[in-house]
Amino acid sequence: MQKKIETVKTLLDALPFIKEFNKEIVVIKYGGSAQTSPQLKEKFAEDILLMYLVGIKPVIVHGGGKKITDMLDALKIDTTFIEGQRVTSPDVMRIVEMILSGEINKEIVSLLNSHGAKAIGISGKDAHFISGKPKDFEKWGLTGNITDVKASVIHKLIDDKFIPVIAPIAAGEELGHPGYNINADFAASQVAKAIGANKIIFLTDTPGVLNNDKELLSSLTEDEVIALKNNGTIHGGMVPKVDACLEAIDGGVAKAHIIDGRLEHSMLLELFTSAGVGTEIVK
Repeated sequence: MQKKIETVKTLLDALPFIKEFNKEIVVIKYGGSAQTSPQLKEKFAEDILLMYLVGIKPVIVHGGGKKITDMLDALKIDTTFIEGQRVTSPDVMRIVEMILSGEINKEIVSLLNSHGAKAIGISGKDAHFISGKPKDFEKWGLTGNITDVKASVIHKLIDDKFIPVIAPIAAGEELGHPGYNINADFAASQVAKAIGANKIIFLTDTPGVLNNDKELLSSLTEDEVIALKNNGTIHGGMVPKVDACLEAIDGGVAKAHIIDGRLEHSMLLELFTSAGVGTEIVK
């Protein structure tokens, strides 16, 4: 009986947060181990379904860099990175779209639907709801930046009770253009801004933002993040994550969260508990 009472207490502890986020849009950048481990995939689907059932409106933006690299290697197509971003030649772009829009996107959609959700997969080329331009064509090829997001497309899907699952590929403006490969972190932040999300959550393979003693920084302001970048505490692969967070909150998103996707149910722990599990970044 005591175990049952504890279960009820846990649910009651989550109730204020469920009420707070009911009917709010939460954008999730899905990547890292959470996207590759079979067990974590299942936990991710369970978390999304629970969020959906309690009235939260999840929108998922996913990456897929490792699978893209594996396929390029298998096909013996050269792939290089500059400043952490893939150089996207036309041959690489074909594989990028095949893996992101074809394999990974449909795998996530199928996983969510098999758990009882109502998910639908799209890329930015569908209805041209994400438009892009070259980041620097001479340097990165078809790696692009987002120029526009048609929020009405996502709002229509949400109004129809779908969970949108978005592959980060932008449409080009020219007829027959192959599109642009967009960094998934920045695609998530741009989508979150455009659709008026309350929160954006980045699933990573780290506990969150750490100080120089490798201790978790549970809450940071925009100014604190900038200071930590300037003194080198935030460096390497964490830089684009926090930059995407800052872009989102500068665009009106209330909070951005960087959490450990290797931890089972980390999204629920961050959303529905006072302590949370990662780093939240606020304006």
